[in-house]
Amino acid sequence: MSEVQYKLYPADNRGFADHGWLKARHSFSFGGWYDPEKLHFGVLRVLNDDIVAPGMGFPTHPHDNMEIITIPLKGSVYHEDNMGNSGEIKAGEVQVMSAGSGVMHSEYNKNEDEELNLFQIWIFPNKRNVEPRYDQQKIQDDELKNDWVQIVSPNSEDMGVWIHQNAWILKGNISKGHNLSYVNQIEGNGSYLMVIEGLIKIENQELGRRDAIGIPTTKELQITALEKSKVLLLDVPMNLEANA
Repeated sequence: MSEVQYKLYPADNRGFADHGWLKARHSFSFGGWYDPEKLHFGVLRVLNDDIVAPGMGFPTHPHDNMEIITIPLKGSVYHEDNMGNSGEIKAGEVQVMSAGSGVMHSEYNKNEDEELNLFQIWIFPNKRNVEPRYDQQKIQDDELKNDWVQIVSPNSEDMGVWIHQNAWILKGNISKGHNLSYVNQIEGNGSYLMVIEGLIKIENQELGRRDAIGIPTTKELQITALEKSKVLLLDVPMNLEANA
């Protein structure tokens, strides 16, 4: 591959917060953890890796003008909001909430015997003060091998849930020794790739579990699995000034 600019985000360099009931790893500055070198990646503002103790959760709290995506990895999260939505989002599903002009919601692990592990992702929208909305869908990725499944896009007619931003989120399953490529959807977008599980090689760098790489230029990515691997790819605009 041709030489490109990139930034590595090692798993053990993430922020960490231990609240007893919540153990959270922050890829970008969040809450009481601040790193001026890790404020955001383009419009990607938050990628939290949360472990919630059985029977515990986040009480009702507000959000506005943010696209919030929740991806349970283990267990299920119970969601309730002031738009009238309530129910479980299980591992193998994706939830989106466009906070827009303002929304109140809570998230709990109602299972008394199992921890909940989830990714929570915040993306700056390209439209402000929209009417808040909610959606969730099943992710058909367990059957896939050496391919991508799209879970988030800007298009309501596409596979997965949609958001108010020219951003795409995909999951990939790669067998050991196989390659997986990706080309950004639009010029000006960059790629943020995190290894969910396994070991990969990209840009001559080996990345293990929860390691990530940010590549701010539009180009083709080539990923090689050194072990059976699952990856999360975020294809996002890099120019914050072009957004609302």
